[in-house]
Amino acid sequence: MTEARNQDQTQDQAQALGRVAVLMGGASAEREVSLMSGAGVLAALRERGVDAHAFDPSERDLGDLRREGFSRAFIALHGRFGEDGSVQGALELLGIPYTGSGVLASAIAMDKTCTKDIWLARGLPTPAFRRAATLDDARRAVNELGLPLALKPSREGSSLGFSRADSPESLEAAFTNARQYDSEVIIERFIDGAELTVAILGSGTTARALPVIEIRAPAGNYDYQNKYFGDDTRYLCPAPLAPEVAREVAEVALAAYRAIGCEGWGRVDLMLARGDSRPWLLEVNTSPGMTGHSLVPMAAREAGLSYEDLCLNLLGSAALKIGAPSVRGRAGAEVA
Repeated sequence: MTEARNQDQTQDQAQALGRVAVLMGGASAEREVSLMSGAGVLAALRERGVDAHAFDPSERDLGDLRREGFSRAFIALHGRFGEDGSVQGALELLGIPYTGSGVLASAIAMDKTCTKDIWLARGLPTPAFRRAATLDDARRAVNELGLPLALKPSREGSSLGFSRADSPESLEAAFTNARQYDSEVIIERFIDGAELTVAILGSGTTARALPVIEIRAPAGNYDYQNKYFGDDTRYLCPAPLAPEVAREVAEVALAAYRAIGCEGWGRVDLMLARGDSRPWLLEVNTSPGMTGHSLVPMAAREAGLSYEDLCLNLLGSAALKIGAPSVRGRAGAEVA
């Protein structure tokens, strides 16, 4: 009897969400991953009875969302034009509630140097870094920060363009690798230690951290291939940390998430320094992966939340972030 009642409640909740667009694919370098994330989300929402449909912004006009009566959007896009505030701004103008962070937080989080500037202003721990537009800038960074260094494009995700430079000779190849994805490269002091990630659900003071995950990639190289397609990376969830260290990592991650103004959900990546176990913030992802190898679903399962229910809960939190529906005109009134 109780099970039947719960199923009815879930069905009612799904119907109340209306016609849902799962935004996936897009035009970024992470299109392939986004298609995998979107396929998983789409199947999960349909499993829960949601009237969900795939929608690829690189192949269709976003105005179709309004013309075809979509009431909300689940953003499963990654990278530029999907995670950087672009789509979020378009959805605000269309008056269609969406999952995840708003325009400003999305734009800030996509820009790693901007994110780190804010963290430093808040007194949060993040490795020393320099911006580099030229190879000469990169060489100056070696003199100022020392070796080894981590190089990556300032505005890209999924570890695309990431390299480690252990010597002046390896610097040029690392810089060139990162520079192909962005005009600005971030060069930061490499932190030797455990690679951790913290998934976060919610907004503001109600945001909560899910169990910390430790990532152990082959030869310590958690690159694009090992993230999404390899089977040799090990994920320890919860991470084998002392309770007080795990609490500190979660608290730092939550502070970093709130400092950027993130909403709905996200994932904060950190390094735990070998020796003193001090956490160092690397970046925050406002539209994390939802593939079979992804970390947020893994942490959610450990916390007792299935993939399907995670997707349903995230969709239920979809909202407009700028202004009030009453000042949005007819489109806002239709989805209020």
